[in-house]
Amino acid sequence: MRVGIAQLDFTIGAFDTNLEKMRSAAEGARSQRVDLLLFSELATTGYPPKDLLDRSDFVARNLVQLERVAALSDDSLGIVVGFVDRNPDATGKRLLNSAALCHRGKVVGIYRKCLLPTYDVFDEARHFEPGGAARPLEFRNVRLGVTICEDIWNDPDFWPQRLYRRDPVAELVDQGAQLLINISASPFTVGKGELRRAMLSAEAAKHGRYLLAANQVGANDELVFDGHSLGFDPTGRLVLRARDFAEDLLFYEIPDAALTGAGAATAAAGEIRPVAADDVEAAYRALVLGLADYASKCGFREVVLGLSGGIDSALTAAVAADALGPENVLAVAMPTRYSSEASLSDAEALAAALGVELRVIPVDEVFQVYLDTMMPSFSGLEADVTEENIQARVRGNVLMALSNKLGRLLLSTGNKSELAVGYCTLYGDMSGGLAVISDVPKTMVYQICRWLNRERTVIPESILTKAPSAELSPGQTDQDSLPPYDVLDRILELYVEQNRSPREIVGEGLDGAVVRRVIRLIDGAEYKRRQAAPGIKLTSKAFGGGRRLPIAADYRALDDVEG
Repeated sequence: MRVGIAQLDFTIGAFDTNLEKMRSAAEGARSQRVDLLLFSELATTGYPPKDLLDRSDFVARNLVQLERVAALSDDSLGIVVGFVDRNPDATGKRLLNSAALCHRGKVVGIYRKCLLPTYDVFDEARHFEPGGAARPLEFRNVRLGVTICEDIWNDPDFWPQRLYRRDPVAELVDQGAQLLINISASPFTVGKGELRRAMLSAEAAKHGRYLLAANQVGANDELVFDGHSLGFDPTGRLVLRARDFAEDLLFYEIPDAALTGAGAATAAAGEIRPVAADDVEAAYRALVLGLADYASKCGFREVVLGLSGGIDSALTAAVAADALGPENVLAVAMPTRYSSEASLSDAEALAAALGVELRVIPVDEVFQVYLDTMMPSFSGLEADVTEENIQARVRGNVLMALSNKLGRLLLSTGNKSELAVGYCTLYGDMSGGLAVISDVPKTMVYQICRWLNRERTVIPESILTKAPSAELSPGQTDQDSLPPYDVLDRILELYVEQNRSPREIVGEGLDGAVVRRVIRLIDGAEYKRRQAAPGIKLTSKAFGGGRRLPIAADYRALDDVEG
């Protein structure tokens, strides 16, 4: 059996555009004499459709889309495609996350997703009813063990802590499945590609079956899907790999003897496409894809951002230039009395290296007007962070004005470390339509920038070596207000991403007083993060939809941390 994997970038709800992508893939597969073509999870709608699933017209249109996809099949080509089905049972959720087997222009078999994730960014039980019995689908006398994404992430021999009591893959094998297929929309996080490969390899070897996994690629809102579709032989050997962070169409010939059990289980490897060499490269490519898709799918070709001469705005500008082309990036320097000449010269050097336009709009006079206007109300009060924030808000207003007037998407440039502790200004530097690096810890910002400079200088060395500063007061540096970033990011990883308690964090050798202060800052900044622009998810726990904490609460139990 010759199988094809169509790894495509779907726009949620763009039915005609998505169908043309699938039609082109089907034509390519037919030209390669493919027997069975695989599309990803919820390919008829794009993933994740979220509360669009509450709209009956959206669900109905998705069912029409399924008919159109089925019509792409014929006597020679079968198709497996993910879609939203209505639940025929009067009890339970109205919908089912399903996969259809299409042949000769019709749907000839349906599988229902059994395991519905409800952790991190996933909330599938909000709309879907879990599938019942897992049964193979018959195609040309081959029993296909079709599963959908999470269904294959619950092998008791691989996961020490399982989230579900069922193992749909084992159920399908027990019923005679000869070929294992998983269609998914598995979003990217740093390190997940390696984990996914190991898990799928173990699954293929455990059951002694060929296993093909088709994953969605592209970005929808904060989620980036890396593609990286895979195939393994019955020994767990990698025989097929699609590109990551790009659309792809690839094929593999599964020996008939391997399907019938009458001969050798292994065959020659198919195409093994190149993927990111390490986590730093993968993170950068995820940012580029995330921005490119967010802009295009929201109807923007051009962006604007503030370029301070610091490392965060430098990385954001580099991502934007790669994602959209330097000709579509407008960088704006907005010096005040506290801005150094070096910051402006660094911004100019970076803009020249990237080939982006740089405009210099001094805002000190506007800042002074604010101070003069507020002077009667501030009488007798010492200058403090209030005046610093006014500068940030002046800059935010300038950038928003340019965004409105020029029709450009405004990119905010704050990193995860700053967002975590509230080292950012509401309606100031937090203004924007997309927070590009808001899930990139400061230490990773430096790693990515060093990686960018591996062949030529993209980020000027002076930006990489100078002390980070918001330049909102004389001689200010970030380290005046925050612990060293390597310490801060370690606490952030333990507290936010691993959900470790303060006492456990101190047990890792970190100073109790520093831990107490950082955690208090993280907890106290929740109201700011609730108002932040959406950001591109890179880590296992990003701020946003995957981390839901109350604002008006008293859960900050820090008394178990000794200073």
